[in-house]
Amino acid sequence: METGHISVLATEVMTYLAPKPGGVYVDATFGAGGHSRAILDALGKNGKLLALDRDPDAIVRGEKLLKLYPGQLTIKHTSFQNLGDALIEWGEEQIDGILFDLGISSYQIDQPERGFSFRFDGPLDMRMDHSLSSNSKTAADLVNSMSERELSDIFFKYGEESRGRKIARAIVCDREKKPFTTTAQLARLAQRVIPNHKKGIHPATKIFQGLRIAVNGELDQLQKGIDIAINSLNHNGRLAVISFHSLEDRIVKQTFKKVTTHPPLTGPAALLPQPKLPPLPFSLVCKKPIIPNRDEIQQNPRSRSAKLRVLTRVPSS
Repeated sequence: METGHISVLATEVMTYLAPKPGGVYVDATFGAGGHSRAILDALGKNGKLLALDRDPDAIVRGEKLLKLYPGQLTIKHTSFQNLGDALIEWGEEQIDGILFDLGISSYQIDQPERGFSFRFDGPLDMRMDHSLSSNSKTAADLVNSMSERELSDIFFKYGEESRGRKIARAIVCDREKKPFTTTAQLARLAQRVIPNHKKGIHPATKIFQGLRIAVNGELDQLQKGIDIAINSLNHNGRLAVISFHSLEDRIVKQTFKKVTTHPPLTGPAALLPQPKLPPLPFSLVCKKPIIPNRDEIQQNPRSRSAKLRVLTRVPSS
C-alpha cells in the first residue's frame, strides 16, 4: 500500500475472502495494490494472484509490487468485464477467490488532470482508461454533444439526481456560448442551478457521479464481471465485492440473491405442497453487508459508504 491511499475494509476483506496458502486468486481492481499485497502475503510463495485494472497509472504503480513478489503476481491492463479472457491467458480458468473494490481510487480523485473531482480545476475527462489505445469518450464529449433528454437521463439514472432535467437544460443553454472543457465550469453551473443544496454535500456531487458512470460504462461492466467471477469459482471459492453507492450495491445484491435462492413458485404450483428442492451451488457468507466501523470512517472518511458482500461456491455432494 502506497502512502496516501488507504485500502477500504482491509481487515474485513482478509477475514471474509479468507485466502488460503498456495491458492489462486484475482484482484479485479488493483488500484494502489493494498488489497493485492495483503492477499499475496496470505498466499505464501506457492500462491498466485492475477491483478487487473483498466487504469494505466495503476499498472505503472504495480511495477514495485511485481519486484517484491516475483513469479506470484501477474498484473494485466484490462477491465474486469474481460475477466474470462484474462483467466484463459493466465492459464487458470478456475480460481479460489476474487475481490472487486469498486468506484474510484484516492489517486484518481486527487489528480486534477483526471477530471474526476470538482474540488480541483482540471480537464473534464473522467475516463478510467485514459491510455492512447482507449477509444472512450470523455465527460466533456458527453456534456457538449448529448441532448437535454439524454443528459437528464444520465443524471437521474446514474447520479440519482432528481433535478437532472433542470441541470441538463442549463448545460445545453450554456454550451451554446462556450463549450464545457473543465471540471470547474461544470461545478460552477451546479452551484448556480442548485443553490439550496444539503449542507456538506456539493451540488455537483451527483452530476459528477452520473457522468463518470456513463463515461466508463461502470454498471454494465460490473454485471458482466460479477457473472464471470461467479462461474469461475472453485468449490469453496469466494467472491467479495465492495461497493460505494446504491446502484453498484443493487447489482451485487440482486445477482447474489439470484444464485443463492430458489425462484418462487408461481401459478397453480404455488398452491401445492412444496417439493424438496435441490441444493443450490452458491451461498452467502454473510447475510447482511459488512460496513466500516467508526474508527475506519474517522481515519478514512471516503470509506463511509462502503459495503462488502461475500459469496461462496458450495462443494457438490
